[in-house]
Amino acid sequence: MRSIGMPLAKLERGEGVRVWDDSGKPYLDFLAGIAVNALGHAHPAFVDAVSRQAATLAHVSNYFTTEPTLELAERITRLAGAGDEGRVWFGNSGAEANEAAFKLARLNNSGGGRTRVLALVDAFHGRTMGSLALTGKAHMRDPFLPLPGGVEHIPATLEALEAAMDDAVAALIVEPIQGEAGVVELPAGFLEAARELTHRHGALLIVDEIQTGAGRTGAWFGFQHAGITPDAITVAKGIGGGFPIGGLVTFGHASSLYTKGQHGSTFGGNPLATAVGNAVLGEIESAGLVENAAARGEQLRARILGLDSPLVAGVRGRGLLIGIGLTEPVAGALVAAAMDAGLIVNAANDATIRMAPPLIIGDAEIDEFVEHFSTALDTVAAS
Repeated sequence: MRSIGMPLAKLERGEGVRVWDDSGKPYLDFLAGIAVNALGHAHPAFVDAVSRQAATLAHVSNYFTTEPTLELAERITRLAGAGDEGRVWFGNSGAEANEAAFKLARLNNSGGGRTRVLALVDAFHGRTMGSLALTGKAHMRDPFLPLPGGVEHIPATLEALEAAMDDAVAALIVEPIQGEAGVVELPAGFLEAARELTHRHGALLIVDEIQTGAGRTGAWFGFQHAGITPDAITVAKGIGGGFPIGGLVTFGHASSLYTKGQHGSTFGGNPLATAVGNAVLGEIESAGLVENAAARGEQLRARILGLDSPLVAGVRGRGLLIGIGLTEPVAGALVAAAMDAGLIVNAANDATIRMAPPLIIGDAEIDEFVEHFSTALDTVAAS
């Protein structure tokens, strides 16, 4: 029996930045489960947290709270700079987090006239019906129309943002870097302008940090590079380091919009998931992996741009969320050639290779990446 999709290989185990398939072949993992495995595979902090918490208390429902849940909420609000007014709702995935954010936008309508939610063309916010309504990709949306209404997708330009914003807008949701669009950064000054315009018109600024959070871009969260404070962020992926968890973090006034009973999740915020989240974020913090992501990202960009290949057009992204632009639409072939060479990367689209390696990589892993990726480039260029 085969699962839906086209898996590249059947993987059996992992350790550090490496995984092995069922034939025993090793691969350098420079995708990390799509920006999830922040500490790589089978990290001792991750394994210990799962084992210890599973042996005491794994799940209690949302009728109760536990110390790991409170600790993770305090940790995330501190790292995000949400202050004493910050609040966290925990779910199980990024899509759930964005569903909660969509509902938060609906709650920002005390006068009854705020019916518009703005998102960006080419944005990706998830595949559930609400998060898909926020997603700005027609090929993902069209088979499931009609979707929940009120969402408008605008180009990621300052001019489009200024033209779209008015007092009927309840919220604007953006990714600091559009990972699924090909690791595309927002224009310079976009987040700063978004913050000023949403504040002026009473709209919420919601930043989707699902792929850019947990230190991946060289800051704890991508919005921090712009020096702004949003009204809410959504988190998942690297927060759990491989264990399913997501969340909505609110700042200031936005923390008062939800009231008791308006949202919930049976498994959300369970002690097992939050204990793992604490262990992962604690290790990222104590080991200096946010700083490592910034430094290794610059190192990787320099090495990629130094490759002598006619297929490499440029490099996008920040920290360890990297997109390699290609001169030809051969990303799929390049991913396959990389797999043959022992390297896991991803085709974000036909002309972009996406990389999101574990935050623990160092010189040796970068050298190995360059070796394998150069082999793959040569293979595809010669074909």
